[in-house]
Amino acid sequence: MKIYFNKDKKLVEAIRKGLAMKDGHCPCRLEATEDNMCMCREFREQIADPEFEGFCHCRLYYKEK
Repeated sequence: MKIYFNKDKKLVEAIRKGLAMKDGHCPCRLEATEDNMCMCREFREQIADPEFEGFCHCRLYYKEK
């Protein structure tokens, strides 16, 4: 298993700016909850699945099998 940033550097820069503006909460989510703190709960659950391969919700991270 390998997790890395999206290869689109402009997208990564935009998302990281959004994270900074929302105190580390996913900029793609409306609510600033503990579950939406980056790396969000949804993606943590997805990466726990050995069969999952793909991006997190905001496309900042990619999990490779």
